[in-house]
Amino acid sequence: MAKYHKHFLHTHWRKGKEYILVVDEVSALNTLGLIASSHSPTKRFKPKFSYFAFFALVSCIFLLFPMLFSLTSTFSLFYESERAVKPLLCLSVPNETLCCDRSSRRSDTCIMKGDVRTDPATSSITLYRSNHTEAIQHEKIRPYTRKWESHVMNTIDELDLLVKTGSGPHHSCDVVHDVPAVFFSTGGFTGNLYHEFNDGITPLYITSQEFNKKVVFVILEYHNWWITKYGDILSQLSDYPPIDFSNDTRVHCFPEAIVGLRIHDELSVDPALMPGQNRTINDFHDLLDRSYQPRISSIIQDEEREAGTAIHVHRLTRPKLVIVARNGSRAITNQDALVRLAEEIGFSVEVLKPERSTELAKIYRVLNSSDVVVGVHGAAMTHFLFMKPGSVFIQVIPLGTDWAAATYYGEPAMKLGLNYIGYKILAKESSLYQDYSKDDPILMDPDSVNKKGWEFTKKIYLDSQNVRLDLGRFQKRLLRAYYFTRARKNRRMRRLSV
Repeated sequence: MAKYHKHFLHTHWRKGKEYILVVDEVSALNTLGLIASSHSPTKRFKPKFSYFAFFALVSCIFLLFPMLFSLTSTFSLFYESERAVKPLLCLSVPNETLCCDRSSRRSDTCIMKGDVRTDPATSSITLYRSNHTEAIQHEKIRPYTRKWESHVMNTIDELDLLVKTGSGPHHSCDVVHDVPAVFFSTGGFTGNLYHEFNDGITPLYITSQEFNKKVVFVILEYHNWWITKYGDILSQLSDYPPIDFSNDTRVHCFPEAIVGLRIHDELSVDPALMPGQNRTINDFHDLLDRSYQPRISSIIQDEEREAGTAIHVHRLTRPKLVIVARNGSRAITNQDALVRLAEEIGFSVEVLKPERSTELAKIYRVLNSSDVVVGVHGAAMTHFLFMKPGSVFIQVIPLGTDWAAATYYGEPAMKLGLNYIGYKILAKESSLYQDYSKDDPILMDPDSVNKKGWEFTKKIYLDSQNVRLDLGRFQKRLLRAYYFTRARKNRRMRRLSV
């Protein structure tokens, strides 16, 4: 359960001109400031005293009664989690000990300290003890972060974690490592961008931070393409090449092993669950920045060589809006008209069409330089992680996807510090409006359809629906984003000029 606090944005008409008042960004102390702009960026709107009195009253209500505000069509939202933080298990593990934390609904994590050795032939990892009086221990684990989904977990390779006494020549080490190992799987839903980040990359960041890159990644269900795709990030998390657990038949010996990844929430990093490190999702964003900037610099140099001249980055006078286009279902069918509308408002518009083979550094370059990003709910919205905190993220929410859109992308985007706008389409904006009668529950009561099960949601709302935006209605969101962005740029320029 989450609570939300809205910013206010008001539109006024005077002498045929539209004026938009945007309440400034809310700080942790709920400090409010008024920004006023006309449709012309060079003019300022000076509201009457009654307007100031009205906004003062609204601000007081905002401060005194935050629970009154719910998640409707929002501009910029403040998120508060009510999730109770459980005590962390296996934080301090003695030498020659195996400790498993199975308290999380999302994943199991086991820690082995001491003489740890791999045996791919038997899918096992063994901790050898010198104390012969200790009992032998045996644990099983599937190192993937969707523990509650048995149909997926059953496809993940299972590891036997053993504690044995003594050792022998047949257990000798082929490769001796002086740093810990983290074991995890890249199976399951890998291949979907959301799951690659939510189930893999973000948990890997959370789990490996304590080692400061002095850690080896040992991967089950190893994919060469995954290593290539995320190599830039892996190089920022570890100083060592990853190991293919199944195909590297050598016995690898480690002083410590963490089997399974820790995961917090959807595309999130909770500092309360990382004692002593105080990492947040913004620190993860900084990691992405370090990961991709060298490659982006290389791409720019290649472009300069091809052009035969230096490429100069000019400061755009217009805010940059990026439309993340979809192929297939949930596409915006009047996208060209949307581009024209955004340009008429005053945006510089770029349409991004990410493919599976598109290099992530190229996508990062586009989105990280944007002021506003627009896209329809789907895995590609995971790219909000590439945006700069403070920019505007507009997610178009098709019929039947309200909960998923808020949970998987809206709430995490706010945690990153993005100004989030959820645009929930009307039935007439869905292609389903042409396929069903106007009183069909598919149009009028999507929740009742979703209750029938995931297969109905996927077949009807995810795989069979496109969007034709009501541009008159959607224009209001674009105007909010435009004036907010212009005001933000002006504040930044004033700070630089001081």
